[in-house]
Amino acid sequence: MSDKLTVSEVVRALKLEVLAGKDGLSCEVTNPSLSKPGLELAGMFDFYEHDRIQIIGSKEGTFFHWLNEQDQQIRVRMLFEKRPPAFVFSKNVEIPSIFLSLGDEFQIPVLKSQYKTSSLFSEMFAFLQSRLAERTSMHGVLMDINGVGVLMTGTSGLGKSEVALELIRRGFMLVADDVIEIYQKEKGILIGEAPQLLKRQLEIRGIGIVNVVYLFGVKAYRENKRISLIVHLEKWDQFKKFDRLGLDEEKELIFDTPVTKVSIPITEARNTATLVEAAATDYKAKSLGYHSAKEFNQRLVEQIEKNKKKREDA
Repeated sequence: MSDKLTVSEVVRALKLEVLAGKDGLSCEVTNPSLSKPGLELAGMFDFYEHDRIQIIGSKEGTFFHWLNEQDQQIRVRMLFEKRPPAFVFSKNVEIPSIFLSLGDEFQIPVLKSQYKTSSLFSEMFAFLQSRLAERTSMHGVLMDINGVGVLMTGTSGLGKSEVALELIRRGFMLVADDVIEIYQKEKGILIGEAPQLLKRQLEIRGIGIVNVVYLFGVKAYRENKRISLIVHLEKWDQFKKFDRLGLDEEKELIFDTPVTKVSIPITEARNTATLVEAAATDYKAKSLGYHSAKEFNQRLVEQIEKNKKKREDA
């Protein structure tokens, strides 16, 4: 699971202004979903989702000013009494003084964003979802190769980092080396990134830890990437059978998302970086609708049928 997330971290990530309730910045945020308390301002608290950060947009702000002063006092106090993590007002909403005074009284942060309501909602939801999602770690190297997130796996000492170095030299981007933290954004979408300590770092045996941004520039690194393909590197075994046509598609399950996987045998005579790049390019071609192995197989079947017909006619 992810580490504890506090309101102060949300404030830093979205560059929010703290207007009241500063003593509550250490409050923990546990739910990645957000709530807009329009029904609650109208007096219906039966379904108040008080464990979520509350977003006050233009609609909620306008409706608040339609209420008489007594209803304003009662309903806003009821919002605070359930102790949500924070209240966030969007860019064009004037913050009523009752929110500021109750924010200090209940020690619940009242925050101001420079985003309009829709942008605020989407930006904050994306941040909370990624930060609070269940995570797992895998050993390997994650690269962005022509837009394809390629996770290279294999036993230690096979040279995965050296392959990554060669791919970076060719203009592709490193995401994470050695340890990849993976979370599921939604079913079918896995995002991989490096742990905070290992960001931008690549370990090369005999050289040590190198910072790819300093060596190759910012174009050589990206913070995270959707994982589309797993390339498993393994030592050549003459007794093991590998798919020579590429018709068999292997999948590996991470959380409940299946990821396409290819196994590549490596030897000293094979250029592993070129093979990994070819696997990524082939995956991209398939995603665009072109499957070279199936095309070859279809041509082979057609040729067999032609030869069969010739023999029958002879």
